[in-house]
Amino acid sequence: MTDSIDAHVRLDTHPTHPSAVTAVLAGAQARVDTERSAVEARATLDLGAAKPGSPGQEPETVPVYLADTGDHDALLDAFLDAHGEFEKLRTWSDDTTHAIHESQTLRIERVHEAHPRDNAWTVAAYETPVSDRLWHLTMTGTTPAPVLQTLLDRLAEGEVWDFAIGDLATGRAIAQATCALTDAGWQNTVDGRWIRWETTQGDARVQFDAFAARQTAGTLSTWTLWAGPGIDRPAWAVNASAHTLVSLIADLTEELAHGIGTRCQRPRLASAPPAVAPVLPEMRPSPCR
Repeated sequence: MTDSIDAHVRLDTHPTHPSAVTAVLAGAQARVDTERSAVEARATLDLGAAKPGSPGQEPETVPVYLADTGDHDALLDAFLDAHGEFEKLRTWSDDTTHAIHESQTLRIERVHEAHPRDNAWTVAAYETPVSDRLWHLTMTGTTPAPVLQTLLDRLAEGEVWDFAIGDLATGRAIAQATCALTDAGWQNTVDGRWIRWETTQGDARVQFDAFAARQTAGTLSTWTLWAGPGIDRPAWAVNASAHTLVSLIADLTEELAHGIGTRCQRPRLASAPPAVAPVLPEMRPSPCR
């Protein structure tokens, strides 16, 4: 039982606000209804902070294809601030941002509130401002930040659309685009029209569609890069049409093969088995360059 103390509260009308009242503590131990309450409040906070099993948000190092999404809008803003040759345009609803190169032949579209499995990024290259598209690349909004950063860095170099259209179905082009995956030990399989590379853990894949590569319209995805249980349920995905610059695909696959990133650890339940540490790629210069 809590001991009683010599203290009481006196209520009175506020001298300048008749609708309000004042409360005055009186008695020999008036300072004790306040100090005790403060101590109890601090103890409650301390117990909450020290409660065992509280989930943390400590970042862990993981292969780049398992890294956090990060802030895509912040990456776009930083890209535009650093590259004045791109003009930023917003749609009337502010749902979409367009970044257009001063040549009018390279355009980036960013949909800010896209569904995680829908395309949040589209990059399109043109031979002239009024010509048909040479190639296009799409990316979901859940794509890891380092992969998006690699794409933006490559676009900033200014030569991703200034090239002669080639035949991506050649063995040499495919080998160049996937050299880093082979070097990193990704498993290579052929299934009819599809050539695939995947990690030994099966948690990330790259696919080349030979049939799509031969289509003159270039509307089908020739290259697909993704992580997750399957191509129909990806955690994130990048799709590129035929005639996308081979070196651009090579930069992205090299990032998947050798890059690392960070991910906030997910809370662990007491009954759950211990998480298996991800296998990090070996950091070494790629022989593909």
